Parts: sequence; structure tokens; C-alpha cells
Amino acid sequence: MTTEASTPAAEAATAPAHHGSKDSLPVLALGAIGVVYGDIGTSPLYTMKESFLGPHPLAVDPLHIFGVLSLIFWSLMLIVTFKYVFVAMRADNKGEGGSFALLALISRNLEGKSWTASLVLMGVLATCLFYGDAMITPAISVLSAVEGLTVVEAGLQPLVIPIAIGILIGLFLIQARGTARVGKLFGPVVLIYFAVLATLGVSNILARPEIIGILSPHWAVQFFLYNPKLAFLALGSVFLAVTGAETLYADMGHFGRKAIGVSWLGLVYPCLILNYMGQGALLLDHPEAATNPFYLMAPEWARLPLVGIATAATIIASQAVISGAFSITHQAVQLGFLPRLKTLHTSERAAGQIYIPAVNWTLLAMIILLVIGFKESTRLASAYGIAVSGTMLITTVMLGVLVTKVWRWNRVLAWGTIGLFMVVDGAYFASNITKIPDGGWFPLLIAAIGFTVLTTWATGRRLMRERLNESALPLEVFIKSAAGSTHRVRGTSVFLSSASDTVPAALLHNLKHNQVLHERVILLTVAVEDIPYVEVPKRLEFHDAGQGFYRMILHYGFMEEVDIPRDLAWIKGCGPAFDMMSTSFFLGRQKLIQSTKRPGMAPWRERLFAWMLKSSESAMEFFRLPTNRVVELGSQLQL
Repeated sequence: MTTEASTPAAEAATAPAHHGSKDSLPVLALGAIGVVYGDIGTSPLYTMKESFLGPHPLAVDPLHIFGVLSLIFWSLMLIVTFKYVFVAMRADNKGEGGSFALLALISRNLEGKSWTASLVLMGVLATCLFYGDAMITPAISVLSAVEGLTVVEAGLQPLVIPIAIGILIGLFLIQARGTARVGKLFGPVVLIYFAVLATLGVSNILARPEIIGILSPHWAVQFFLYNPKLAFLALGSVFLAVTGAETLYADMGHFGRKAIGVSWLGLVYPCLILNYMGQGALLLDHPEAATNPFYLMAPEWARLPLVGIATAATIIASQAVISGAFSITHQAVQLGFLPRLKTLHTSERAAGQIYIPAVNWTLLAMIILLVIGFKESTRLASAYGIAVSGTMLITTVMLGVLVTKVWRWNRVLAWGTIGLFMVVDGAYFASNITKIPDGGWFPLLIAAIGFTVLTTWATGRRLMRERLNESALPLEVFIKSAAGSTHRVRGTSVFLSSASDTVPAALLHNLKHNQVLHERVILLTVAVEDIPYVEVPKRLEFHDAGQGFYRMILHYGFMEEVDIPRDLAWIKGCGPAFDMMSTSFFLGRQKLIQSTKRPGMAPWRERLFAWMLKSSESAMEFFRLPTNRVVELGSQLQL
């Protein structure tokens, strides 16, 4: 007999918590402005400066000013508006977006296809590239904002790095306390920041209204015709204007497609373009202002307050990236690409607000090294872009599979749309590759390390399951041979098992050494599905195997938290209600022994996997089991 069960309490505890789902559209749009657009909103701080004074400097003349601005306008239109708002955000996995959600959506619909393994590797690579972006974004954003002090007073240059590091340390120190209260201020602060962007832009556009001509794409074409090589190289700097676009898709689950789309088209996009045009208008009259056009747009008396507003905006942008790193790490753990990591919940109401100490301190250490090593935002800009452009290119490939194989669009429409995105993303990625010697190697190095770690863990877990299954005993055979002749004791025993049809090693070891069985024996498997949330009625399934044995499977989405005692407490139909004081949880812990006779992973990868296995958070804490009711049984295993 197989049944499913749920309760109101379980429903309250496990229902999806989409942030703001009950709020009105204006409230959701304001929240999206504060969280989603911090990264792309701070791009005006450095994009124009890097375009003209970066690794491939341009002459500050009308042709290049109009050409760069036209590229920025149409890049934002094609990449952010068309690709992400109109296409990618339609590809939601039960409301969630991002690389893992898109990967799970495709895999679920095309399960069994021979090339889905390649898509999985691409999704993992996109995730690893995000970690490189998560390190560079806070460093370049905060550093570029604090550098505004040198525009106010050149003598403050020696204080820039210490102030930036102090701000970053403070930002990471507060992560453990949660950001629920601070988050309420994000929307209004960023709203003020965008208003300032627009005001500065309009005040400078009025002096040179002809700058509006950049809306015509012919200026971008002229730029390429005049000097194709230099224009191609300049794309690496122009791309800085669209960094952060992937956040729209990744954060879709928090605010919804409509709120993000409305806030982009109705406020963020216009404010950004007005500010970029204002910087262009300033450069037409004052080419020397290319050293820092963002701050030099403002009158002298307003520059110090502008530094404060910009710094606040960059802190918010950094917070969004840090929260994203926590979220994507949690998804990777749930989907089996990373070992269990200590995860703290910083809000009793919002399930998505989590804090992962290992990620927090690793990010802080790497960001401080970046600030100290690169010293200036201009140098950091050379490292920025390649990770984001790589992620965008991978997203386009996965969208191509989705629209042709899952959605089955008209072929002309599908290939025309994806082809356009591939040309744009491919051009930006190719241009950013030229930055590798100047700092672009850093995010690639981080991505390579992350890819090695994630794939090593996933491969190691697969090999472990295969080795355990080789000696596994079918449950029916075990019950017939052992249940009737073994002494039974009062209470309930729960044995966690990775396989749903065999006897876990912990049960065999317990029987071998203690020679008893409990009156009720639960063989429990935790299954994480490729959807963000599992509907409460489908949370549990169990099968009565007879003679007091029950096979249970708890299903969770990859965005949900696993809480075994909570979900067991409300189960009915398999004997008396669960009492934690009379329930014992048995966990198996394997010690890996390196084998030279059996094919598996390279020796160094086996050692890496063994270290991760040993360092992972205990199953007791991860599954929230009562500490005084857990028994661990160890065994040795050869990969």
C-alpha cells in the first residue's frame, strides 16, 4: 500500500515562500528595484570611464561618444529587455529562475536524452562563473563609489582602499544577523539613487540635447565601420553597462516576472539611459571629464553627498550578490553538487533568508585580496565581465534548447531569436576574452576551481551509491530472513537510506552488532526534486512492507529546507503517532579507502572527495534530527 499524507501544520511549515507574493504590484516593483537592480544600477559609476580610459582607450570625440552610447542603449535593449524580460523570464521553473532552475526545467522535460549530460555541465559551469562574479561585483562597486572622494579632494586617495575594505568587512559581518530589516530600506534608497541618476542626466542633456541622437543604431554601426578592431575591443568595456542583467532572471522567484518587468521598463531603464546620455553630453563639452564623468556631472557642492548615495547603492548591490551566492550554494547542496554545509536561517518568516558561514567568509577573504591586489576600479574592470558574459552565453544556449525542444516555437522565430542573442552574447564574450592577461584570468580560475569541486562531489556521490548498491540487500529478502527470528524491542527506529528499494548498511550493521530490531522500522529516503517547491499533498509517500517495516520517501524542492522530525510528526496510517523520545535515528557514515584496482576518479579527486565528505555538516544537523536520539554507525568503502 502506497499513500501520501499531509497536515495543516506541515503545509504552513513547508509551503513556498515567494517574497512579497501577496503584496500589490507597486510594492513588489519597489522591492525589485531595491534588490534586483542594485548591480546594473551602479554600472554608470564606471562604464563610461572604462570605455574611454580602459585597456583599449578611445578618443573622446563625438564619433566615439555617440558610438559607445548607442552600443550601451541597444545592448540594454537587446540583452536585458528582449532576452531576459521578454524571453528568459517566461522560462520559470514553478516561479523560480536562474541557471539551476532553467537546467532543472529542461532536464525534467527532456529526461533521458543523450545530450542532457552536456546541459548539466553547462549549468554547473554557469553557476561556477557566478561565484567569480560574486567576488568581483562587491569589490569593483564599492571601490568605484569610494573613489569619488578623490574627485572631491585629491588628497584623500590614500584613504580609498582602507575605507572600501572597512565597508566590505562591515557588510559581511552583518550577514549572520540577517538582512530582513535592512532590506526594507533597500527599495527607497535605490529609488532615490535612480532619481539622482535621472536628475544628473537631464541637467547635462539640456546643455547638449543632440545627445538624444544616440538612440539611433546607425551610430553604433558607424563606430564599427570607422575602426572595427578598436570597436570590437571596446565591447569589453561597454559590456560593463549590462552586468547584473542575469540578476533579473535569478531573482524572479522573489518578486515575479511582472513586477521585475514593470520596474525595468518604467523606471530603471529610462533612468540609466538618461544618466549615460548626461555623461555623454558632459564629455562633448569637457573631454577631460572622462577621468570620472559620473561624479563630474554633478556640481561641486553636490559631489560629496553623491559619494554617499552611490556608496549606499553599491552596498545594496553587493548585498544582492552575496544573498545570491547563499541561495545558489543552497540549491547546489540540495541538488547534490556540493556537500552539506552549515546553513543558518536569519528570518522566522522568510524561508529564503539564509546565511552560510563558509560562503560568507570565503567571499570576504577573496574580495579583500581583490581590492588589495588590483587597487583601482579601473584595473578590476579588466577582470570584470568575462564571468558574466560567459554565464549569459550559456543561458542563451539553454534557452535555445528550451524554445526548440520544449516549447517547440516556430523554427524561424526560434532560430531567429536565439541566433540574435547568440551573436550579441558571443561578440561580448569574445571581446571579454581579450581581458584575460589583464585580470580576466581571475574569474576563470575561480570558475575552474568551482567546476572541479562541484563535479568531483557529484561524481563521488554517484560512485558511492554504485558501490553501496553492489552489496545491498533487497528489503523483501531481508524481512523474510531476519524479521521473524530477531528479537523486537519497543519504540521506533528510522534508518536513513539513499536508495528506496534496498536495506541501508546502517540497518545491517545495527542488526549484526546489537541483534535486535524495533517494533516499528522506518526506512527513510529524502528525495530532492528538480522543482523549487513540492506541493504539500505530495510531500510524503510510504509503503507498508509488512512485519512492522515501512518504506518512506520525503520529497522536497531544491529551494526548500529539509526538516525530518517536523514532517514525521504529522504522519498517520503507519502505527502510533511519532514520539521523538521513543524514536531513534540511525545514520550510516562511510570512511573512504582509496582503491587502485577499481576504476573511479583520479587519485587526487578521490582525496578531494574524501576531504569534502569528512568536512561536510553532519546529517543530524542538516536534517534537524534531535541530538540525543541519533546513532551513527561507521563502515569502510572503496571507490
